[in-house]
Amino acid sequence: MKTTVAAWTALTLLAGLSAASAETLKIGMITTLSGPGAGLGIDTRDGFLLAVKQSGAGDVEVLVEDDAQKPELAVQIADKMIQSEDVGVLTGIVFSNILMAVAPSVTAQEKFYVSTNAAPAALAGKGCNPLYFNAAYQNDNLHEAMGEYANRDKKKMFIMAPNYPAGKDSLTGFKRYYKGEIAGEVYTQVGQADYAAEIAQIRASGADGAFVFLPGGMGIAFMKQYAQSGSSVEIMGPGFSFSQDVLGAIGPAALGIKNSGHWAKNLDNAASKSFVEAFLAEYDRLPSLYAVQAFDAAQLILSAHKTTEPSDTEAFRAAMLKADIQSPRGKFTFNTNQHPIQDIYLTEVVDENGVLTNHIVEKIFADHGDAYAAECKM
Repeated sequence: MKTTVAAWTALTLLAGLSAASAETLKIGMITTLSGPGAGLGIDTRDGFLLAVKQSGAGDVEVLVEDDAQKPELAVQIADKMIQSEDVGVLTGIVFSNILMAVAPSVTAQEKFYVSTNAAPAALAGKGCNPLYFNAAYQNDNLHEAMGEYANRDKKKMFIMAPNYPAGKDSLTGFKRYYKGEIAGEVYTQVGQADYAAEIAQIRASGADGAFVFLPGGMGIAFMKQYAQSGSSVEIMGPGFSFSQDVLGAIGPAALGIKNSGHWAKNLDNAASKSFVEAFLAEYDRLPSLYAVQAFDAAQLILSAHKTTEPSDTEAFRAAMLKADIQSPRGKFTFNTNQHPIQDIYLTEVVDENGVLTNHIVEKIFADHGDAYAAECKM
């Protein structure tokens, strides 16, 4: 595919244009490109567009708009994309509260939504839909892995996450597997920047470990303040608290921290090595989990598009379910609720030639699904 930029505005990138035709696949990407969560959305956008570029497809049009981390704006953009732009598939939302506002409306208008990240429990169980796919995980999954890991030597854990659907899912997932005592369970504000009160609670809790899910700018702020606090309580978290997009900003305070992920750059398979090399060459930085997930979401959509169109919903869904892609994660299949079944690893932040990144330490779960698939009746 010839990658061209048709127009930049404050909110919109139109990439991958070809001559418009009835067969052109229009994909609407709504993601977070401004504010404290922008790094997550930028990696999402860049991973997705890399896959489109590598595909060589000349009949794919990607419209990218910034939701500014506002659910009401995301709904407006989605409706415009569907009703005025005639997109066949929507994707890209980072935050679960935004996805919960958008996805039901998208599927009600008989359009596909393929999630690159957000994966709330409400859409994995009874609220599942044949037109909704998740190419990332289910929100609880990475946190479940750290609950299992904490069982090894942590008798009492303090757990903390933002007060929105993914935060609630995260602590639910951790508690599903952790068998020790919960010394404290705290929900912070989304976008919070000052964690002095929470850090004081951790120090006073008597916990021997703290599990913290704070993605994007929230995690940067917390870790910097925690490092200055002098607390000796060990911090751990999911990969989203210590993903590639935030490690540089956190700095040495992240070194050695154990977290969980379904991919890291040292995963030993050809697709992963190729992806890392291509992402580095294209963007001059290492990819994060968000970039990998978006890369795979694009691969899934493009694979289905080879044989059918989203307008033929049954055929397109069947093609998506085949998961006919070479994922950097390795083996990738869909569960009955159209969420991934995949391996989940313990990872550790290391210094690799002066660059902080995550390396896989060991596998915690093999072929791991989610707790809600049995509730999905499709």
